[in-house]
Amino acid sequence: MDNPVLVVLCNCPDLDTARRLAEQAVERRLAACVNIIPAVESVYRWQGKVERESESTLLIKTSTKAFDTLRDALQAMHPDELPEIIAVPVSAGLTGYLDWVREST
Repeated sequence: MDNPVLVVLCNCPDLDTARRLAEQAVERRLAACVNIIPAVESVYRWQGKVERESESTLLIKTSTKAFDTLRDALQAMHPDELPEIIAVPVSAGLTGYLDWVREST
């Protein structure tokens, strides 16, 4: 397949930020769909210290064709100094859904 589908994970510091980023990604056709998981707890090491924060997670469905622009847009809009933006390739799925993701982005 010349334009595989990706699921991009991006944590946001709050629900308002998550909603804003999700809406912008879909409006700009950088994502076909974004699921918002409103409350997750993240534990991570940052600048030598273990941190624990409540965050909202975005599950962004996009194509490899749109990924670079999506990544750059998320980074520009995200309030964190170093936002989590991780792309995971989709190896299988409902053909019609995957086609829709590609067509929507």
